[in-house]
Parts: sequence; structure tokens; C-alpha cells
Amino acid sequence: MPGIKDLKGKVTVITGAGSGIGRASAILFAKEGARLVISDIHEDRLETVQKEIKNMGAEVISKVTDVSDIKQISALSSLVLDTFGRVDILHNNAGIGWGGPSELFPVSDFEKVLSVNLLSVVYGINSFLPQMIKQKSGHIVNTASGAGLIPIVPLGAYTASKFAVVGYSEVLRAELRRHNIGVTAICPGVINTNIVQDGKSTLLEGAKTTQDMMVDFYKKYGWSPDRVAKAVIKGVKKNKGIVPVGPEVWVLWYLKRMSQTVSELFSRISAKTALR
Repeated sequence: MPGIKDLKGKVTVITGAGSGIGRASAILFAKEGARLVISDIHEDRLETVQKEIKNMGAEVISKVTDVSDIKQISALSSLVLDTFGRVDILHNNAGIGWGGPSELFPVSDFEKVLSVNLLSVVYGINSFLPQMIKQKSGHIVNTASGAGLIPIVPLGAYTASKFAVVGYSEVLRAELRRHNIGVTAICPGVINTNIVQDGKSTLLEGAKTTQDMMVDFYKKYGWSPDRVAKAVIKGVKKNKGIVPVGPEVWVLWYLKRMSQTVSELFSRISAKTALR
């Protein structure tokens, strides 16, 4: 099934668009001539991105949305359909990066990670898919992670949520083909965004790995969100299924597919480093 080659005029909804990957994707879709509907839980960030896109001469509306609340996602869907009468591309992008050793990580935090990273995708599908089926066209992009392809220590909740997003995306891709709807799971590696800075870490007493260290690491070694945005556009245009972003993800994913033993060795080494 071909992808959406021409994005001009396509109604594109992006969650988590106030910064990072969401912002970069919104700007790139705007450059392609898409009509944007952007949302984020941070009103100030959302307003800034909306102004950026308007200054480009592109069409954009915004709505502050907590993606973990199905009622707010439904309200976002109503805004889109009432305004444009259709939806062509849905980019479920919002997410949080909370982590810590499993014996310390609170169940309430685990539930929060799942609600933002996984259930928000389910809510988005539930709210926008009926219109795409009615149109017999559309494309869904779910931002997963390299942690959705290979386990990352000590990010148990985050890894679980992203593995689920990848699996759900693969099921949707097979199911929705008959409706002429494409599905892409974007799996970025180390990307310089606010996800770590906005994150929450539960650490072992005396642990050397701190929030500040992670923020510095991502700033120093992280790829630009623009790299992911380009992968998103390519995924839509070529109707790609799973799209790893960054050489580190490709290498580790390849090794996991080739040898479970090697994958487990990587996990043990990363555990010793992260939990020392």
C-alpha cells in the first residue's frame, strides 16, 4: 500500500507538539503544506510553536491537552472534525521518560507512564480512527522508542510502554491495511529533547546516575529532533512500518534479532553501569 506522497493540505494532528520531536515534526509538516492541529499539556510551549508555524504562513490551530485523559483526547478529535471535517495524519507523539530500579519504582509512577505513553495512543486511535475508516484513507504515526525494540535499564515502565506501542502499531498496520490506512512506529534512540529534563528518576541510595547527568548526556550526545521529524515524514510518504532512528538503535536492534544472548549481555552490562 502506498503512503501519502503529497502532504499539501493534509489535516495533521500532533500531540506533544510543544517541544522536541513533536515541535520538529509540526514544523516539517508545515513546510510540506499540511494543515496543523497541535496539542501539548504545556500551554506556554504550545503557544510558542503555534506562533512559529503561523509565521511560516502555514495553517495551524492548537489545543492544550492532557493525553492521559480520554475526554480531552475526544475533545481534541471533536475540534479537528468540526474545523476540518476530516483527519489525514495522526501523530501520537506525547510521552514521558520516568525511570528507576524496579524494586524502588512506585506503582503509581508505573501507571502514569503507561497512561501517557501507551493509553494515550489507544485514546487517539479510538477517537480519530472512525473518521479515517469513513474516509477510506489516512496514516497513523506512533512515537515509540529504541526502548520499544530493545530493553533499557533501568527504564522498566518506559520500556514496557514502548514495547507495547510497537506491538500495537504492528497489529494496527495489519488490521487497517484493508481500509487504506497506514501505520508507522517511530523508534528514536538518544534524542536531545526535554523528555529527560522533564522526567522523574527514582534512584538507589548513593547511585552515581543522576537526573542532571542524564540531561547533560542527552545534550552532549543526543541527535537533533529534526532527524526524527525527517523519519516521520519519510514514514508517512513511504508507508514504513517500524522506523528506527539513530545508528545506536539500528545496531542494538540488529544484534537482538540475531542473538538473544547478546541482547541479554547488553542489558546486564547496562544494568551494572546504571545501578552501580
